[in-house]
Parts: sequence; structure tokens; C-alpha cells
Amino acid sequence: MTVREKLGQLIMFGFPGTVPDSDALRLIEEYKAGNIILFSHNVESAAQLKNLCQQLRQQIFKATGILPFLCIDQEGGVVSRLPEDAVSFPSAMALAATGDPAQVRTAAQYTACELAALGINCNLAPVLDVNTNPQNPVIGVRAYGSDPEEVAKFAAASIQGCLEAGVMPVAKHFPGHGDTSVDSHLGLPRVEKTQQELMCCELIPYIHAIEQKVPAIMAAHILFPRLDKHFPASMSSAVLQGLLRDTLGFQGLIVSDCFEMSAIQDHYGTPEGFVAALKAGLDLGCISHTPKLALEALDMALAAVEDGSLPMERVDQAVEHVLAAKKRFAEASADWNEVGCERHRTAARKMMEAAITRLDENGPLPEVNEHTLFLGCPAYRATFASSAPDDGKTFAQVLAQSFGANFIVTPVQPEKKQIQEALRASRPGQTVVAGSYNGHLNQGQLELIRALCAADRLVIAVALRNPYDLLELPETVWKLAAFEYTPLSFHAVKQVLLGAPAPGKLRLGGRR
Repeated sequence: MTVREKLGQLIMFGFPGTVPDSDALRLIEEYKAGNIILFSHNVESAAQLKNLCQQLRQQIFKATGILPFLCIDQEGGVVSRLPEDAVSFPSAMALAATGDPAQVRTAAQYTACELAALGINCNLAPVLDVNTNPQNPVIGVRAYGSDPEEVAKFAAASIQGCLEAGVMPVAKHFPGHGDTSVDSHLGLPRVEKTQQELMCCELIPYIHAIEQKVPAIMAAHILFPRLDKHFPASMSSAVLQGLLRDTLGFQGLIVSDCFEMSAIQDHYGTPEGFVAALKAGLDLGCISHTPKLALEALDMALAAVEDGSLPMERVDQAVEHVLAAKKRFAEASADWNEVGCERHRTAARKMMEAAITRLDENGPLPEVNEHTLFLGCPAYRATFASSAPDDGKTFAQVLAQSFGANFIVTPVQPEKKQIQEALRASRPGQTVVAGSYNGHLNQGQLELIRALCAADRLVIAVALRNPYDLLELPETVWKLAAFEYTPLSFHAVKQVLLGAPAPGKLRLGGRR
């Protein structure tokens, strides 16, 4: 392999639209870029996605002689990239609320079967973060919970399920994104923990995963000053080589989060960050959205090899890790009939019904019927990691229509005017079902629920993303954790409102 061909194996890039643009084609044909990351904006339908993957696979193999990694973030729940004619399973925290690792394993296996049938051989999941900060703006329900041993148990089941379907799982975000208050898409988070403190919490799921032979781990764009004062984990030899390789003994593929995220782009530069990370021990760097930046990054990496600042020994080591992983996973495949099949849809529905959790001790729910008022805000893209809301149907509207009741769609941040409107539209003793969506970060939603409660309405609060909303509400509120703003969760909530049990179990801890 030429130096250019070797460097092409060390990048995973994305492109806008549903077909590769001229810069993406140049990356493949001239720069020998060997791996792709796909997002919702690349996807129109299952058939289109399958055709796109076939096209990319053929183009990359023709240019490089090596099959590509075709990667996607299909975590389930709030981070789901697949189209409606495929099946997305519930989020990590929802699956953990079922209390059953076998459910997690099945969800991962079925997800990986659909991915393989579509032509995707790498799932950038599961999340191994221990969500110890309830105000975390980017992880929340993407994590299995706040207890490291519980996270380790469920993550192990997810990894096993993915491996059983022949798709490569990528454990993320090393060393841990769970105790941050900054979204690395928008800024550079800092975690002021020592290595020993990390070993007692954040690293426990990774230790278990490495023992389980997880094939790939994603490094986070987070600064850990007690480990490296100057560089985030993804660019730090102290973290990648010292902690992950030498201390924890990981011998697999080290992947990065996207170098276009503000944590890197604003502080170090995307191409510069990519090259620095390769020097530090990274194997596969991700530039998710802008092919021109990927071109610049590969040019800069080639210049670094030529001037000796990026040693060929380091490049060869990274290529060896990439090719070893491809030998194992590049030819993942499954029957096309797996995509969107009734078996998967039934399993996802039953998992969501098993996840719905009561977080109150108020006895039976008040009756919900045509006289009930439903309210809540639309979903919004709370973080760039999340998938954008798609169909515009709101929780309040969908649920109200199913009961023949009235509804109010509120703003994400209700103010006094909207609170008064909700009070005028309801009456004392009336049942009100109020959906919240990150209310702990948009306190107007919780103020509205408190006002209804104080005015003697019978309030059933439904947390449609992070269940931490419910911890800030009065004890007189009936509280349901539904984990996500999807038709799947809407259906499960409806069943509970009609009298079905809410069997989920949830432990919402704080910082360790």
C-alpha cells in the first residue's frame, strides 16, 4: 500500500445528501478514503439506503481494493438514523428499565440484523457512559443508567447481541461523557477526575467490555486535566496509549468521535485534530459532515508523514488495527426480509411497554377519557447527537385524538401566558396529561405542571425524554417515564393510561 492508501484507511467521512457529492467521490477515488459514516440526511427509505450502501461499497472497493466500514449511530430511541420502514428499538435507559439484559441483547441483535441487511457493518453503539449528572445535556437516556455496574451489565448484553449478528459494535464515549455539563458538539467539556476516580466509576463498563473482547472503542472529545492538561481524550497519548492500551489492555480498534464537533473545531481545528489524534494513538478518525475538511485532513496527515512528525510506524500500526477489524466484520450480511419485519416490530413494541416506569406512589391513575386535557411541547433537537424530529405530530395531539379529547401544544419553554391558557382550558378535579421534554433543562414546562397541580388538577406527568424531569415535580403528581418522543412510546403510554401496568424499574442516581 502507498502512504496515501494507508492514510485513507484511517478516516471515516460523511457527506450531505442521499448520494455522494463530488468531494466525496474525490475522497474515494483520489485520496483512497476507505470508510463512511451515514446519518438521517443520507436516508430516504430502506431500499434507497441499501442501494446507497451497495454503491459506496463498490466504489470504495474499486478505488482501494479493500471493503469499507459503513457506519451509523443506531443507538435506538433518541439516536436513531434508520427510516420508518426499518425498526428502531427503545433507548438504552428504556431497555435498562425492563431490568432484563436479555431484552438488551435481543434489541442489539435485531438492530444489527437490520443494519447488515441494509449493507451497514459497523454500529457506533452502545453507549457505555455512566450518567451521573442529571443535568447532562447530551447523554441522559442514551445511557443505561447512573450505576456503573448496571451500565456494564447491560452494555455487555448489547455488545454480545451485535456480535452475534456479525456487525461491529463500537463502545463509546471513552473514558466517559456521563459527568459532563457541556455537550461536546457545542463546546469542550472538562471532567476534573483523577484516574483512580475514573476507575471507580466511568471506566468500570469499559473494563468489563474489554474483558468481553469488545472490538472497538470510541474516544470522546473531553478534556480530563488530571490525565492530560492540554488535549482532550481523543487527541491524548496519555489517554489513548497510556490509559486505554497500557493500563486497561485494550488491543482493538480505537475510533474517534467527529472532529467537526465544536470541542475540536473551535479549539484545535478539524484537520489539525485528526492528525494530532493519529500521532497520539488513534486508529480511525471521524469527519462526519464536510468532505472538504476530510480532504484537508488527509493532506495534512500526508505532510506529517513526509516531515516525520507522524511516524510511519504509527500509521502502520493503525492500519493493522483497521484491517484486522475489517477482516472480521466487513462482509456482514443478513437477509433483506429482516428489515422492518413483524418479529422486530413486535419485539420493539413489547420492550417499550415493559420499559414504561411509574415514579410515584399515588395509587391508581385517575381516569383518562374524552374529558381529559392533554398538553405538552413538540420535540426539538436537544443535541446534534439526536435525530431530528420527523413527522411534526405532537404527543398532546396524538394522545388526545386517540381518546377524543382536547389538547394544547405548548412552547418548549412555556411562559406565564401559556400557563394561564392551560389553567383556563382546564378545571379543578379534571385529569390533565402533561408531556415534558427535557423539562429539567426547560423549567417553564415544569412550572406549568406545578401550576396545574396547585390549582387542583389531577396531573399525570409523562417524561418523554430524560426522566429527571419527574424528580422536580410535587409528590401529588402521577409520574410516568416514557424515555423518548416516538410513536413507539406514545403507544405504550396510551396502554398505561387505559389501565395496563407500568412495570419498568428505574434508579436515578446522582454524582459518584
